[in-house]
Amino acid sequence: MKKVLIIGKRGFIGKNLYKFLKHKHKVKLMSFKNAINYKLINEYNFVINTSISKDYIAKKYNKNFDNDLQLAKKLNNKKTVFIFLSSRKVYKAKPNIKETGKLSPKSNYSKNKLITEKLLNNRLQSNLTILRISNIIGEKFKFSKNLHKTFIDIFYEKAKKSLIYNNKNNYKDFISIQKFCEIVNMIIHKNLTGTFNVSIGKKVYLNDLVRWLNYYNKRKIRIVNNIKVPNGNFYLNNKKLMSKIKISNTIVSLKRDCLNLSKKLFK
Repeated sequence: MKKVLIIGKRGFIGKNLYKFLKHKHKVKLMSFKNAINYKLINEYNFVINTSISKDYIAKKYNKNFDNDLQLAKKLNNKKTVFIFLSSRKVYKAKPNIKETGKLSPKSNYSKNKLITEKLLNNRLQSNLTILRISNIIGEKFKFSKNLHKTFIDIFYEKAKKSLIYNNKNNYKDFISIQKFCEIVNMIIHKNLTGTFNVSIGKKVYLNDLVRWLNYYNKRKIRIVNNIKVPNGNFYLNNKKLMSKIKISNTIVSLKRDCLNLSKKLFK
């Protein structure tokens, strides 16, 4: 059982991670504001930051709104591993992207993620785990929607209006929040460090995803054609990580998690 500090008390990922990990490790959840002055931060085996500022998402890089770098500067021992939640958006979108794939961030958000990766690598070296995460599927909390609108947010907004886009030729890579939490638990259990893609590692066609998410929606849906997915089709190659943690991570499990989410969205 490890000591784990999760930072991001109100966010979607932070709350779900805490709920999952608290039964497996000694876990503390706190806000970034409290964590930045937390004197016991170096007593933890793992520190996971899930907090993020609006400026980090929208503006060009500035160290003053880089929560991860500010937290990393508080670490001064060789036993604490910092887990940085990066993004698949640091890559150029294409199928089967490995960790060694071309880095080509387009937005300020993705450029900032890559800058933070490099700064943390220089500072923490072997005490760093970088997770380049695909699109996470899960029920979000109301306040998190103000920061970062995701595919789920857009889907739910359209579904409530009985409007669904036809994306028959478009695919991306997704992972459920349940599976993400399971993966992070195994990373902690095995003390893994390095850079890893976190994803289902396969093509997930958007029409399939929408069908699963819409399963319990009783409204009659109007299909709209001619929608082009921004940033192109892609999926990540997750073999590097999955070969080390050896857990089931399949389309079947993603479908199951999406159907469970559909129940919650349309209950």
